[in-house]
Order: sequence, then C-alpha cells, then structure tokens
Amino acid sequence: MKVIKYREMMRHIFKFNLLFSHLISKQYNNMSNTNMLHHHEIKFYHNETVIMKVIEQTQISPPPSSLPSPTRIPLTFFDISWFYCKPPLKRIFFYHFPHPTHHFLQTTLPILKHSLSLTLQHFFPFTSNLIIPPNSHNTPPFIRYLDEDSISFTIAESSADFNILISDSQDAQNWHPLVPNLPPPRTEQNGTCIVPLMAIQITILPNSGFSICLAFKHVVADGKSLHHFMKFWAFVSKAITNNNELSLEYSPPLDLPSHERDRVLKHPTAPKLNYFQEIQYFVLEIMKSTSLVRDAAYANKVRTSLVLSREEVQKMKGWIIDKCKDSTPHMSTFVVTCSLIWFCMVKSEQSKSDLVYFMFFADCRDRREFSLSKTYFGNCLASYTVVVNRGELVGKDGILVAANAIERKIRDFKSDALLGVETLMPDYREIIKPGNSVKMVSGSPKLDVYETDFGWGKPKKSDVVHIDSSSSISLSDCRDGRGGIEVGLALERSQMTNFISIYNEQLGDICSM
Repeated sequence: MKVIKYREMMRHIFKFNLLFSHLISKQYNNMSNTNMLHHHEIKFYHNETVIMKVIEQTQISPPPSSLPSPTRIPLTFFDISWFYCKPPLKRIFFYHFPHPTHHFLQTTLPILKHSLSLTLQHFFPFTSNLIIPPNSHNTPPFIRYLDEDSISFTIAESSADFNILISDSQDAQNWHPLVPNLPPPRTEQNGTCIVPLMAIQITILPNSGFSICLAFKHVVADGKSLHHFMKFWAFVSKAITNNNELSLEYSPPLDLPSHERDRVLKHPTAPKLNYFQEIQYFVLEIMKSTSLVRDAAYANKVRTSLVLSREEVQKMKGWIIDKCKDSTPHMSTFVVTCSLIWFCMVKSEQSKSDLVYFMFFADCRDRREFSLSKTYFGNCLASYTVVVNRGELVGKDGILVAANAIERKIRDFKSDALLGVETLMPDYREIIKPGNSVKMVSGSPKLDVYETDFGWGKPKKSDVVHIDSSSSISLSDCRDGRGGIEVGLALERSQMTNFISIYNEQLGDICSM
C-alpha cells in the first residue's frame, strides 16, 4: 500500500512539473559510411587542432521538495562488487543539430536542463553521493541523497569535425575533450568520504551537432539502469520540445525505476561482512579515480566500430553448430559475436601468457531467485569469467573453442546466477595481474542505445568511451534497426591493423561457405 501511495504521489508531482515546464519551455522559445559485405576498411581519422571552450559550468538538481531528504539507499553485493571498477564509466551520444551555438543555447539547452531536473526526481541516486564511513568494514558504504545534492553539468563548444567524431575509425583521444570530469571526492572531519556519482557534459559542434557524455561510478548503477535513465530523460525532453507534455496526463512517459532492495539484501546467499572486508583496497582506490587519463596514454590508440549484419550472424551460428559434432548447443548472437572478436583480439596481440580470460556479465533482474522488477535501479549483474589455453584459442578451431567455452558459462548462469559470487573479489584480483590477457564485454544490444531520441532523431553515434582505457569491447544495437550488432573496440594502431586483417579473413571465410 505504501508503494502505491508513493507512486501516485510521484505521478502527481510529475504532472505538476510537466505543466510548469510547458510554461517554461514557451518562455525559452521566445528567447531568441557504408562498408562492403565481410570487409572492414581501416582508415583512421583525427582532428588536427581542436579548440574547446567551456560556456557554462552549473549544477542540476531534482525539483525542490520533490524528494524526502535525507534518503538513504543501502548497497547490495551486486553494487559492492563494482568497487573494483576504479575509473568512472563513460557513455557518449552524438546527435545531428545543424544550427549555430546561440540557437542551441536559446532553444535547446533550457529544455535539456529542465527535462533532466524532472528526470532526476525519479533517478535521484545519480544526483546523490556515495558515503564511505571511516570504518567501512563495520559500517558498509551507502548512497545518500540530500536536498542540496546535484549533478555537475558542463556546456562546452568544440571546433572538432562532427563527421570525424561519428566516424567508424578514428583516434581514440578524439572523444576525450567531450568527457566530463567527476567532481573530486572530499573527506569530512570525522573521516567520512563523500564521492560524487555522476557528471554530464554537453558539447556543441556548431552547425553540425552536439554530444551528450556521462561519466558515472559503476557502484551506483549498471548499463540497464543508465539507459532507463537516458530514455526517460530523452522522452521528457522530446515531449517538451514538441509541446506534447500536457497530453501525458497523470502517467510518466516510462515505467518508474524501482529502488526496492530488500529482495536482494535478504537473499539467503548474499555475502555478508567478509565481502565488505574484501573491498578495503578498492575503497581507497575509488577515492583517487575520478577523471579520464588524458591524451598521452592514448596517443597511439585508435577506436573502431564494426557492424555484423543479421545475415552474417546467422551464417556464423550455422558454421559453429555444424562444427559441434557431438552436441548441438544453443549459439546466441552474443556467443558467436564474442567468440569471433575474442579470437581476433588474442591472435593480434603481443602477449604470450599461457591462459587467456574473457569476462562477461548477465542481468539477474528476471531471475526467479530475486523476482525483481524489470525497472530495478542499481546493479544487478552476475559476473562470469571464461578461461582457455592461448594455444587452443589461436588455433585453427579457435572460434569454436571460444564459442563452446562462453556457451558453457551461460549454461552455468541459467542453473545458478550466483555461482562463484563469494570468491568474485579475490578471483578478480588474480585475473587482473600484469601480463594477463583479459578481455571484457561492456554494453548489450538489448539496451536499444539507438532508441534514445531527445527530439532530434536517433543518435548518429553512441559508444562506451572507457573501452580505450581497458581491454573491453562494447556491444550495442545498430542504428539502422535491421537486427545487426555493433561492436566497438580500441587498440594500439599496429594491433588494430593486425586485428582488422584477421577479422576480415575469418568473417569472409565463414560467410563464403
């Protein structure tokens, strides 16, 4: 009954704020590459001289008195495990906008700000801070919202070439000036650490487009929660832009996020105090990691986006299943895509470690163990690590070896979502030792990244920025909506050349059969 009343209250607040935004927006308005099949051509673009100018640095908060203060959210073991993710995550969206800067500032920016404020009343953990008590092995960290909390919001202008920024192959450092820095953590007199959780930067590319980039701590939310937030913000912005907000009546545009955590916290296999003791090292490190390492570390790295069409994926599935003589496992799009990319990445690298690792994550929201809402906000990912011998992976049947190994781990997830959760932290510390070959997956085509429409159409480009500081690959849906899968990765220039050559050869051979 309390949940129903809360939701009804939030719906009334939402309608009131939308009515108010109708007046606000009117006031503001008065202010005056196509690749050949099976072949990826490698051609990297870079911006020679780019001038960046910060136009505005401000803070965005939920509407006044729209939330109880303080509001405290406990961390679950799904959240705590992400303390090992030291640098913030970064996701960027590029939109076509063929107008000058002053037009954007007068007509579009006020709507983006106001719609963000309306959205944050529901997704308030992004506005909040991570609180780390001085003795976090006894009192675990938690998320706390106060009335005065807000998100760092930067507006900048760049002279960079918009077409280069949305190209499929370019220097990795091209996007770095478009990424916001999270405000630094601070320590109170009693030793309590206060860690901001999100920052947003909008960068205008005059007469071409603009970008929206978010930097956030993984401990607050996973990809599904982030993209729920982005779609909610985009829907509200689009409604205000099109003067349709009055037609929303009492219903918010999308399902509200659920902040109920009891089912996870009270799960019988949830790790207890020993789990928090494992993160003491990472608690110290999270205090130091707030910004992107700048250009020097990535001077020779390049970023590439590959697209596997639906037809190519189907041919890969058939090819792998035909090779599986003793069994007929279910080969999903995820399995065949990751198998091909992992094989090509390891075969193209210089590392000679005997074992190679592949980490991926599975959403647990619909697992019977938890019976969570599909709009559960926070982290709800199980982690799985595939380990194979390097010689087997780079051999003639390497893609098949990878596919079978990944598929077996997915079967493990289906039988027990929490398998290995107790040893996750020590296992991770062992895996990330220098010299190991570790690849990770970020994103998912199920997140429908290219459906994030603020009123100016689908994004021209969207990707995970931080893959250039790790050995990650990103997966997403394709902008053309034809059912393919988009893969993003960033490698040293020489390795990327090798990778593309191996990729074209392998995919060409498979699809020609």
